[in-house]
Amino acid sequence: MRLIFALCLIIIPLSLQADIPKRIITIGGSLTEIVYALEAQSLLVGSDTTSYYPKAAESLPKVGYQRTLSAEGILSLQPDLIIATEEAGPPVVLKQLQSTGVSLLSLTASRSLEDVKNNIRSIATALDRSEQADVLLKQLDLESEALQRALKETDESKKVLFILQHAGGAPMVAGKGTAANSIILLSGATNVVTGFEGYKPFTPEAIVAMQPEIVLVTTQGLEQVGGIESLLKVPGLAQTPAGKNKHIVEMDSLLLLGFGPRTAQAALTLHQMYFDP
Repeated sequence: MRLIFALCLIIIPLSLQADIPKRIITIGGSLTEIVYALEAQSLLVGSDTTSYYPKAAESLPKVGYQRTLSAEGILSLQPDLIIATEEAGPPVVLKQLQSTGVSLLSLTASRSLEDVKNNIRSIATALDRSEQADVLLKQLDLESEALQRALKETDESKKVLFILQHAGGAPMVAGKGTAANSIILLSGATNVVTGFEGYKPFTPEAIVAMQPEIVLVTTQGLEQVGGIESLLKVPGLAQTPAGKNKHIVEMDSLLLLGFGPRTAQAALTLHQMYFDP
């Protein structure tokens, strides 16, 4: 009886582990960050081009940009699980992937710290990393508490304008429903764009009327436009408090807009930068 019982103790865990994926692809930089933070990076066989943090993620085979995927490139890596958000696409490619029998874990594109926590829990469940998730969630809670303390200690709120700049494209500003709007609010500031959702081009008259005190940009976008002096040449911007004071705040795109494990840290850093130009 003792021998039989001992064998059962060995066989049962092995059978439970049979459903844990062995080859995963992450579509979205924040999801890739979560996999690394859960110490499950050994399972990664590929990711999309927005996945460049931590540094080791840069060397993963890339399957393209998350919104313009191709089934052939993904399937060539022989994944048994694809982790993505609803922003991944196009939809026809996702249907092709599912028709092959590859499992797809579709998650919410985070816009809040609670969304981040839910995605951590979902990925941890899929990858059998519950202990690592507990540690990560506790750390996120501590960072969130530090952020809230900083916000309570500051009576003043800054008026912020986020400008999105792509290479060769016209600059756009971020309205409601965007990751930029969410991180602005999370950092204790006010988004001066309130009249629409998404990203839209702006007129010089509109930007002057909004009178932002701070212009928020990604580091990558600022580099593409040619630096702060070039950014300040955007029509209308020089006539705002932000332009006159050259109060431009920049942050890495994935850190700023990714809404991953580092988001509470990013919001706290932004809050500090608002008052220390």
